[in-house]
Amino acid sequence: MPKEGYDSVTLPNVLVEDIDKYVEESNKLVSGKPEAIKIAWLNFRQNKFNIESIPKKEKKVKIGNKWVGKGFPTLIIAEIGINHNGDLEIAKKLIDTAVDCGCDAVKFQKREPEICVPKHERDKIRETPWGTMTYFEYKKKIEFGQKEFEEIDKYCKEKGMLWFASCWDKPSVDFIDKFNPPCYKIASASLTDEELVKYTASKGKPMIISTGMSTIEEIKNTVNILDIDNLIIMHCTSTYPSKHEELNLNVIPNFRERFDCPIGYSGHEVGLPTTVAAVALGATSIERHITLDKSMWGTDHGGSVDPYGFMLLVKRVRAIERALGDGIKKVYESEIPIRNKLRSV
Repeated sequence: MPKEGYDSVTLPNVLVEDIDKYVEESNKLVSGKPEAIKIAWLNFRQNKFNIESIPKKEKKVKIGNKWVGKGFPTLIIAEIGINHNGDLEIAKKLIDTAVDCGCDAVKFQKREPEICVPKHERDKIRETPWGTMTYFEYKKKIEFGQKEFEEIDKYCKEKGMLWFASCWDKPSVDFIDKFNPPCYKIASASLTDEELVKYTASKGKPMIISTGMSTIEEIKNTVNILDIDNLIIMHCTSTYPSKHEELNLNVIPNFRERFDCPIGYSGHEVGLPTTVAAVALGATSIERHITLDKSMWGTDHGGSVDPYGFMLLVKRVRAIERALGDGIKKVYESEIPIRNKLRSV
């Protein structure tokens, strides 16, 4: 019963369920429920449970029509980002590829160059497929506006594909909000922009945050200003492409212990095995950049996944989901004939 000096004790739900079950069974053998509860509590204390070892019930978050969390299919996000190179037809082909590969969502980026491009970077000269221009001119040229996003919204709805965006400034948040996205993404670069984070959260949608180039204190500070019940945290390394030795995938189980929300993985590495490994380590959502061709011009194509690679990625993630199982050791029906054949004792 409760520790001396205390009137009551609060138990995790998982323990309450076990004790309730014991009470139900014990009531058939003892004179009344109070006695059954006492027996259940003593049984709990002496024989069965260790409170410290009880895993907390993992949270789930709904993105559109899909639940994200332990026990649900991994949410697979194809980040188009700026890999459309300012061309709506390329964007549509990337959406088609994501649909064909079995992805759950595509993600874009939205920014106002007048706000987001630092003044000291604006006049730098850049060679582009459209000729020589300043960096500021280039950023404006590849940015989609109202017309393009209206077409993207319509096209994704026709294809049954969820879409959302990472917004790099408050006007972009307002712009994307007109399309009623299923969630918002805070890019790693914006994680410490408390004003932008709060403004984005004020729209009342689920939030996904990437944690590249961030300290644990910076991440905790951002998490503390958000609704943990409507949050997904993505482990990430902000290099393009990322070195395998800097992916630090063991952060994923660390985050699962530390934060009471689903944990995902946003990868920028070359290859697929490490992203699949992230799922095996507990990531309930993954995000990789998608490209039609890794040799295309642009800053993100080299660390992106091409159509064939994305098809393989989705297949391998779904295979890992099936292979992980429920963690309870059992003898399968398919093993019984082998067991009977090979065991003599």
